[in-house]
Amino acid sequence: MNEVLEKIQKIGIVPVVVLDDAKDAAPLAKALCEGGLPCAEVTFRTAAAEESIRIMAKEFPDMLVGAGTVLTTEQVDRAVNAGAKFIVSPGLNPTVVKYCVDKGIPVTPGTSNPSDVEMAISLGLDVVKFFPAEQAGGINMIKAMAAPYTQMKFMPTGGINAKNINSYLAFDKILACGGSWMVKKDLVAAGEFDKIRDLTKEAVQTMLGFELAHIGINCENEEQADQTASAFDGLFGFTKKSGNSSVFAGTAVECMKAPGLGAKGHIAVSTNSVARAKNYLEMMGYKFKEETAKFKGDKLTAIYLEDEIGGFAVHLVQK
Repeated sequence: MNEVLEKIQKIGIVPVVVLDDAKDAAPLAKALCEGGLPCAEVTFRTAAAEESIRIMAKEFPDMLVGAGTVLTTEQVDRAVNAGAKFIVSPGLNPTVVKYCVDKGIPVTPGTSNPSDVEMAISLGLDVVKFFPAEQAGGINMIKAMAAPYTQMKFMPTGGINAKNINSYLAFDKILACGGSWMVKKDLVAAGEFDKIRDLTKEAVQTMLGFELAHIGINCENEEQADQTASAFDGLFGFTKKSGNSSVFAGTAVECMKAPGLGAKGHIAVSTNSVARAKNYLEMMGYKFKEETAKFKGDKLTAIYLEDEIGGFAVHLVQK
């Protein structure tokens, strides 16, 4: 998969932006980056789109800025020359797709049926847009359609919002979702970029779904771990269950049979996507102990943060 598309997969949500005035480009890009989504698909159907892409790409060089609603090869050239790092189109135009592929430009054309997907495969693509997502059958349609195409990933757009995004992202064939609910035109027109930033943060938190999974207590040995778990079992009915390296009391307390990471123990925080959560926290400046990473196949399922909090090591775990 193309490097740009891999980055989009880690981000998870691609804000779909319509700009009527290029003066809004920089403050909007700033709001998206501060909100945790350093990415934007600027629709190429307004006169301000080209200049908006140029401004975003220049002033926020680490941001993934792409062009959407691209219908012609001439628009591809204009968008890329302005700084667009990827191209998105509402349908599958073989001429536009082949032009992008030949030039090494990441392109995700719109598809809504198996024939579209097979055309995309014949053109050498492994990621396509699914549009309009909700109107074309939503996640159930993607699941039904995706089975024969084992290498294809989808980026659904159209009708995606805070209420349904996780039902899409939970499916492993979904690369990311395009959405506009955090960048509504009326908010942009009114200059309410602080609200856009806050809505973007809410969108990220909804996508990641952080929850306390369990607390790990460092014990000196197996006997002490068993006694500690038994205390929670006796007090609260947290059923004791022994494993190889620890004894759980219910699902909330893990008693380690030997001291593990963290001066006092560890705290596990579950998330809908460890990879996306790691990417988000790294953007905020946090570091991870890469040697603690655990995988299921090629999917990251657990990893510890570098720093302790209150004497506890903290790790992300997959829900």
